[in-house]
Amino acid sequence: MADRIDIARYIDHTNLRPYATSDDIKRLCDEAVQHNFYAVCVNPYRVKLAKEYLREKNADVKVASVIGFPLGATPTEVKVFEAKKALEDGADELDMVINIGALKDKDYEYVKMDIAEVVKVAHERGALVKVIIETCYLTEEEKVKACELAKEAGADFVKTSTGFGTGGATVEDVRLMRKVVGPEMGVKAAGGIRTYEQAVAMIEAGATRIGTSSGIKIVEGAPK
Repeated sequence: MADRIDIARYIDHTNLRPYATSDDIKRLCDEAVQHNFYAVCVNPYRVKLAKEYLREKNADVKVASVIGFPLGATPTEVKVFEAKKALEDGADELDMVINIGALKDKDYEYVKMDIAEVVKVAHERGALVKVIIETCYLTEEEKVKACELAKEAGADFVKTSTGFGTGGATVEDVRLMRKVVGPEMGVKAAGGIRTYEQAVAMIEAGATRIGTSSGIKIVEGAPK
């Protein structure tokens, strides 16, 4: 089992609510600094605020943002534009949603290209890309294929969920994703993780990052 310090460094402390105010984002950043979380994850509009606020505090906290969120159904050109803007505003990591409909159409070349174009602009600027496959909408075969395509496209992570779908992370999905991508690629579990025990279960299944809006509750639930 991971201890409190270990668990904190797995966490992307997240506020993607559409009604989040600037004060909410500053509070998120303060909490991330206080609890030593790895990153904050915010909507693109809030990247600049989060980056500047954390820079003023000289904080060792990354800024992640979301691309094509939460549906994944915008054209590749729009995702690339959105990615470039988030990177210009200071994002260190991008969590992009795959084109779920294209995956279900078995248009694998499009899905792979869609990911690769975002990966290209991110890697040119030294940023990481996490590919959200939205497991709640996929069959097991589709989950496997989505992970394979993300890996082939050069992404750094695969991620279970947006948190806005019909379901979130499960231990079974994390285990499957880890098996498919192998030991080198990151796996982010997100959606519905609210306790220390749940977070540890995801890590033991192969997750290397936890996306949650319940980061404080998780670390406070860790053994002292």
